[in-house]
Amino acid sequence: MSTALETPVPLLRTVSRAAGWGGLGLIAITVALSDFLAREPAGTRGAGPMLSVPSEVYPFGTDLLGRDMLSETLHGLSQTAGHALIGAVAAIILGGLFGAVAARLPRPFSASLRGMMGIFAAVPALLLTILLIGLTARGFAPLMAGLAAAPFAFVRAFDHVDLASLHAEYARATGIPAMTLLRRDLTYEFRETLASIAARALAAVAIILSTASFLGFGAEPPARDLGLMIAAAKSSYYTAWWTAAFPALALLMLILCARLAAGLEEGERP
Repeated sequence: MSTALETPVPLLRTVSRAAGWGGLGLIAITVALSDFLAREPAGTRGAGPMLSVPSEVYPFGTDLLGRDMLSETLHGLSQTAGHALIGAVAAIILGGLFGAVAARLPRPFSASLRGMMGIFAAVPALLLTILLIGLTARGFAPLMAGLAAAPFAFVRAFDHVDLASLHAEYARATGIPAMTLLRRDLTYEFRETLASIAARALAAVAIILSTASFLGFGAEPPARDLGLMIAAAKSSYYTAWWTAAFPALALLMLILCARLAAGLEEGERP
């Protein structure tokens, strides 16, 4: 009876993960072809009438400066996805990889690192990102967001390697060198979670960067990411809903696909 109830869970996880990676693939293709798909270069003013509603001529409408919202959304998605990828790589290296290595260090030292990273993970990543941007510069926002997301990746990788490799305690007792165990864990344990950690980091960094830009701590004009586009449309949320709705929808799809690609655990929502 329990087997019948539990069977759909791995299937649902597999299907959602495939859908997520498929969506990320389509987004990657769209980003790669954004300059070709966009009818206007980024920030082109007067491409059409001001605040034109979505139509056949302007599928996403135009904004207050007459910019084509379809082109602007494609450019904004490219900016957001590119910066999120930079931050995700930083989170994977400084968090996920470091966490997997730390789990195989001598127990007192590894436990201290785990506790310290747990404290950093308890700090809201957005606040940590804003603090780091304030100490550096807005141009370093992608790296700072990746650094702020690194503790979460560290904790996840550390706990997986630490709990899934109980054989290591017995292996040490047989005299197997610690470096051999570390290479084994990096080859198998971390590799198994790398895709999940990468997708989670991508989603987390995209959220952090977009929110930071919305609050004025991220992308700087004339460069505009999706968060800054949504913030710029605040004055026309009700009168020209499309100026914020389409950038928000693009951001939603990026984050949703990344969360689905990470694979939903039992009881977890996208």
